[in-house]
Amino acid sequence: MVKISNQDKSQVLIDALPYIQKYNNKILVIKYGGNAMTNKELKDAVMTDIVLLSLVGVKVVLVHGGGPEINDMLKKLNIESRFVNGLRYTDDATVDVVKMVLSGKVNKELVQLLAQHKGSAVGLCGIDGGMLMAEKKTTDDGQDLGWVGEITKVNTKPILDALANGNIPVIATVATDEEGNTYNVNADTAAARIAAELGAENLILMTDIAGLLRDKDDPETLIPEVNVSEVPFLKRQGIISGGMIPKIDCCVQAIEEGVTSVHIIDGRKPHSILYEAFTSENLGTTIGASQESVGIK
Repeated sequence: MVKISNQDKSQVLIDALPYIQKYNNKILVIKYGGNAMTNKELKDAVMTDIVLLSLVGVKVVLVHGGGPEINDMLKKLNIESRFVNGLRYTDDATVDVVKMVLSGKVNKELVQLLAQHKGSAVGLCGIDGGMLMAEKKTTDDGQDLGWVGEITKVNTKPILDALANGNIPVIATVATDEEGNTYNVNADTAAARIAAELGAENLILMTDIAGLLRDKDDPETLIPEVNVSEVPFLKRQGIISGGMIPKIDCCVQAIEEGVTSVHIIDGRKPHSILYEAFTSENLGTTIGASQESVGIK
């Protein structure tokens, strides 16, 4: 273990002070997923980061997925996993598993982990208090996806109540409608809508890649900053493609609906959340709405 002098520790805190002041009493929405949810070391680092942020006055909202856990449970129950254009087809049996795994197993394990790291958290899902209302989603070419939902409304009261009571809301992304149907909702999209409705200072999306890359196979081609006005150009150039399209689209939507900035960060790096929040080091891609074009050279 590297020994750090007291002077160096003091300097770290001094350097972090402007960022702590920036985020004090502000809402930070974190979408948690990917390898950081399955690797124990990374999971512990994420929980530590979230608790630290909360203790210094940041109002953290944690939104999570759970694809690997859903896959494992479907396999145990001999239910076939089927995908349509990259989206999980969610039939009656599958939506029951999604609700059980996300709202039960994964959500409560995260609440428990935060408690083990001396944090105060409360587990919620989109059904609680009608937090996430949805309607059926289809693919762009009209293919049915079963009980996959498109969010139509966000009720922020359950989230704000949790924050007001000093808790970290941990939100599983299942939704409902007026008829009581349950929907499987994309976690990136849900996090972006929640951030927008809360008027969040920042939205952080954790991924298993370095960020937006000019060459998807070369991490050295990271684009550190992108203006929302540049997104159509990047799509035409094929730089934003495949699974990155819906991720970037929800980032743009969050910015257009009032979120100050959105960051796609590499969740494979320990404490990447703290690096992003409390240092000038950019570990991924920042999506912003400034007039100056900073990302494309």
